[in-house]
Amino acid sequence: MASLKLYNYPRSGNCYKVRLFLSMLGLDYGRIDIDLLKGESLTDEFKRINPRGQVPVLVDRDLVIWDSMAILVYLARRYGASNWLPTDPLGEARVMQWLAVSENELLYGLARARAALIFGKPFDLELCQQDGRAGLSVLELRLAEGDWLAAAEVSIADIACYPYVALAAEGEVPLQPYPAVCAWLGRVEALPDWVPFATG
Repeated sequence: MASLKLYNYPRSGNCYKVRLFLSMLGLDYGRIDIDLLKGESLTDEFKRINPRGQVPVLVDRDLVIWDSMAILVYLARRYGASNWLPTDPLGEARVMQWLAVSENELLYGLARARAALIFGKPFDLELCQQDGRAGLSVLELRLAEGDWLAAAEVSIADIACYPYVALAAEGEVPLQPYPAVCAWLGRVEALPDWVPFATG
């Protein structure tokens, strides 16, 4: 029986980050789907697991970790090779820089534009799209110089930033103006054990 359990919403890009990384690490896990649209993450029972009432949540035996960034860091340190999250101060800081981008420009931009259109969330679509393009421009500058975001090898920086960029079209943000970003998406999708969002 798998020691890992993932509380998951299939259409969430943040949950997809964790599913993708679990696959790339070759880890077996049980999945418990939570229907956010029905409020299943807001029940007292679920809030005993995550008081924030959000997914993803990872359970590893008696440990509970919530928030997609925290889960990626945990999995990288606990189960991954050092390239996923370097242990030297500069290497780790460079990864953290891109985790910040994933939780700022990409979340408030691309993810919220998608949420406005797909889920009817009351976000300012035009502003979200503008923020998303700003984030893509930052990625484009970096990826024009190297294959991966934080280092010469793939890391959790790439895993964190990938999903909402790959789903940008669902927020009506075209990727054609960002050729280096498009090439990077292809590199991520060519990695061993990559799984598409649709398998969620």
